[in-house]
Amino acid sequence: MYTGLIILATGVLLVVFMAYLVHRLVAVSKDPLVVLPYQSGWQPNEHALSRYHVRWYLATLLFLAFDVEMLFMYPWAVVVAELGSTAILEMFLFLAALFVAVVWAWREGALRWV
Repeated sequence: MYTGLIILATGVLLVVFMAYLVHRLVAVSKDPLVVLPYQSGWQPNEHALSRYHVRWYLATLLFLAFDVEMLFMYPWAVVVAELGSTAILEMFLFLAALFVAVVWAWREGALRWV
């Protein structure tokens, strides 16, 4: 009755175990701070797990908001010719809402670095 599920779970566990084993065999060092993937191999000035200033979180959220905007614009660009002026009106309304959000963030000081 549950044979397929048991075979699948066993296969998944086997794949995870094999990936872990391969990683252990080919790893350059056991200490992750020794291999220096941080900053493209340059000697780090600070610890790789150091904290970022809080202002970078807000910049990241703004970037994600505009990145998601682009995710909505790509499918729209494919169908805009078929849908006509209603699609253009909807996109301008969407961009207007984003513009209002940027103006609000600007007024709140979210774009100020100092």
